Amino acid sequence: MAPPANSQTCARRLHLKNYILLAVDAFLFLCISMYLGTGWSLLLFSFPIAPKLTVSTYYLQFVPQVTAATAFFTKMTAAMIAANLVMLVAEWRTKLRWVPIVVLLAVIAATVLTIKLILPLNAIMAQGITDQTQLQDILSRWIMLNKWRVALWTIQWFAMMVYFVVAWCPQYRAPSLRTPSQKN
Repeated sequence: MAPPANSQTCARRLHLKNYILLAVDAFLFLCISMYLGTGWSLLLFSFPIAPKLTVSTYYLQFVPQVTAATAFFTKMTAAMIAANLVMLVAEWRTKLRWVPIVVLLAVIAATVLTIKLILPLNAIMAQGITDQTQLQDILSRWIMLNKWRVALWTIQWFAMMVYFVVAWCPQYRAPSLRTPSQKN
């Protein structure tokens, strides 16, 4: 029979659990930030040059980078969903449960958008496009879909930023989110 846990041992376990949850939440925020940075980099630096791409120049500007990013982000998305589910379970009984719900819905929406609409366009471009009109049509659809995806990534990031401010900066909490010891 194990010795009864004293209050100090229970406090240490709770403290460790909080650090583990913080690490999971921070990992999720890191992944979301990587998506956000990638998306806004596309918007600001890659999309403006799309009209200048030709059938002879687009491949090296586009296909190797997108292929590498797809492989990396596929694995990262699975890890994000796992971290998001841990966060959701941890916050389920709190008013902050809406953050992991919003993040999860946005991750799922971005993933479905990617799989159903963006990856088929990636495949067409990877096969090699020889018609300039087709290239510009594919690129314009790809850019439009990615703008929607960047919007979803921005929502994810904003939700996590709100979470960290509210969860870790008590002075910014609304009275309804404060713990009894913080209420005056």
